Amino acid sequence: MSDLVRKGVNPVNAITFGVCTTGRPADLKTATYTIVKDAESLSISIDGSIESWNPMDQQGWARNLMTAKSLSISMGGKRNYGDPGNDYVAGLALKMGQDCNSAMKITFPNQDSLYIPCVINVSTLGGDSTALDALEWDVTSDGKPEYGTYEAA
Repeated sequence: MSDLVRKGVNPVNAITFGVCTTGRPADLKTATYTIVKDAESLSISIDGSIESWNPMDQQGWARNLMTAKSLSISMGGKRNYGDPGNDYVAGLALKMGQDCNSAMKITFPNQDSLYIPCVINVSTLGGDSTALDALEWDVTSDGKPEYGTYEAA
């Protein structure tokens, strides 16, 4: 077992992540991902769309089926001028359309990885006069993510 592979309960800071600073790659798993320095928080949300119907044969009880999924990741941190990952994300603040398309890779403590084709939306820059310069952004999946299970060599 690799020294990097962790078991049991781990802190969030054991999760690593990066963004593809060249936009949306053709192959998510072979792309280069750059860490965004000075990120302080990462929150992954999974939204499921459920279709409901009420057939008569169920005597008033509803039936349900999961028909779609979406991932969203909220990131918070500090603006670090000169860091390639931080500069890339901040540079998307005023862009629109496909210019905001990218990819994100999240590696969990057990070394499994989640590859997400995504849209990046910068939501906050700046802050109070006595605070550090903020960089907050959201990632929304744009298509089906890929999950890679870690295999020791």
